[in-house]
Amino acid sequence: MSPMPTCALLLEDLADVAAWLQALLLDRFPGITVAHAASLAEAHRLLDAGLQPQLALVDLGLPDGDGTQLIRPLAQQHPACTIVVTTLFGDDAHVFPALRAGAQGYLLKDQPEDRLAAALDGILRGEPPLSPAIAQRLLREFHLPGDAATDAEALTARERDVLVLVSKGCRLPELAEKLQISRHTVSDHLKNIYRKLNVNSRAEATLEAARMGLVRP
Repeated sequence: MSPMPTCALLLEDLADVAAWLQALLLDRFPGITVAHAASLAEAHRLLDAGLQPQLALVDLGLPDGDGTQLIRPLAQQHPACTIVVTTLFGDDAHVFPALRAGAQGYLLKDQPEDRLAAALDGILRGEPPLSPAIAQRLLREFHLPGDAATDAEALTARERDVLVLVSKGCRLPELAEKLQISRHTVSDHLKNIYRKLNVNSRAEATLEAARMGLVRP
């Protein structure tokens, strides 16, 4: 189980939607502090002022740009933060750039609220929060018939162990402890896995692990 997030950044320009998402966060994560930003500039100001979010819900279509512009620096500067896109855009032109930038989840705001809530609950279990339509799109994108076995064989036994644990939501310290290796060695394994599988995020790595049959989808 992942620790309960205590601070969240909510980037959403529509006031009514922001209020809805904030209420959803407060319901799923009791006691969480939610910092709301209605623009990229405001979100950057909050981070520059010292905000340390463990969870970020990021819209893509904003008055002053694309939410992906926040995702990359947020992922680099706050690696422990779970970044989840919350948007109405479910096309390839939005999904893949956001995941490549470092988003670990992608939720469509037009799905039923109970599904959104269930996806947020999954964060504590280390499950990538993906709307079903997005998960299907990613699986189709990465499914190349006959390649799954080849990809699995390209990984060493230790790399497969790391990939399975990453898919189950383990963070770097947990990986090092479970495998009894240094964090530096874990980082090297992760770099090799990402390079061999041609992925750029935990969400993509998890889908690849499912495609190779290493974990259940």
